Amino acid sequence: MAGAVRWGGPGPRPLLLLLGAAAVSLVGAQVTSETKEVPENKPADIPCSAYRSSWNNPRIEWKFQKGSSLVLFYYGGELTEPYKNRVQFSPTTIHFSTVTRQDTGKYICEVVGDSSQIAKSEVNLIVQVPPSKPVAHVPTSATIGSKAVLRCTETDGSPPPTFRWYKDSMLMPTDPKTSLTFRNSSYTLDPATGELIFEPLSGFDTGDYYCEATNNVGSPQKSDVIHMEASEVNVGGIVAAVVVLLMVLALAAFGVWFAYSRGYFSKRKDATGKKVIYSQPSHRSEGEFKQTSSFLV
Repeated sequence: MAGAVRWGGPGPRPLLLLLGAAAVSLVGAQVTSETKEVPENKPADIPCSAYRSSWNNPRIEWKFQKGSSLVLFYYGGELTEPYKNRVQFSPTTIHFSTVTRQDTGKYICEVVGDSSQIAKSEVNLIVQVPPSKPVAHVPTSATIGSKAVLRCTETDGSPPPTFRWYKDSMLMPTDPKTSLTFRNSSYTLDPATGELIFEPLSGFDTGDYYCEATNNVGSPQKSDVIHMEASEVNVGGIVAAVVVLLMVLALAAFGVWFAYSRGYFSKRKDATGKKVIYSQPSHRSEGEFKQTSSFLV
């Protein structure tokens, strides 16, 4: 995780850079942590359990962490943008008038007393969003004996949904060997990723498939139905195609040979490379001495 935080305590506040996977920590801090789930577009209160009323003039800072991003949103007694118009601050709580899915993340409250006492609390806020209609990625045809991968995807649900698969409207168990209906099939099913893998694929696996996404927020959502056909390799068709191809090539070769043998691809020339036109002699008596043939160049 990479980000910047400010260190509390007397004197100037140096900027600390957190590198790699180092965790945000305050030396000697008392740390509490909890998780809250709030429906989207509803108000939310994020408690600061680190606050101590017995501490004299404590200084409070709030940070928001989401992935590798760390934002300082309450510092020096003021809310920063864009929280000024969305959040109400009190020493023990920050109040959101309404939350959206972008507010999902970790809220960190750090409290420093004037005697260098330090406390820290964290709240993991999950803004609940029902899943949208998932998309089923199913091959329409696959070869028996091969590996076939089916995937189910959904991007809106919070918390992230889990997935179930149906074949011919029947729920597929995670382990096919536990079901009389699916025991002849060989597959693995991961509810967290929505991946269904047949290895090897069998003729039994032909059918209509769809997936379902659910996160217990709103109603489960189903994908469209896609038919997958498991078929044998068509050896006869492949052999026939090869025979036809060989016949075509043989006919083409014969045609080229025949054309060459008839002289369609060449013209007669004399030794100098010039064209020669030869005329046949006419019938004459043996006593006549005349030119019986002529060469025109």
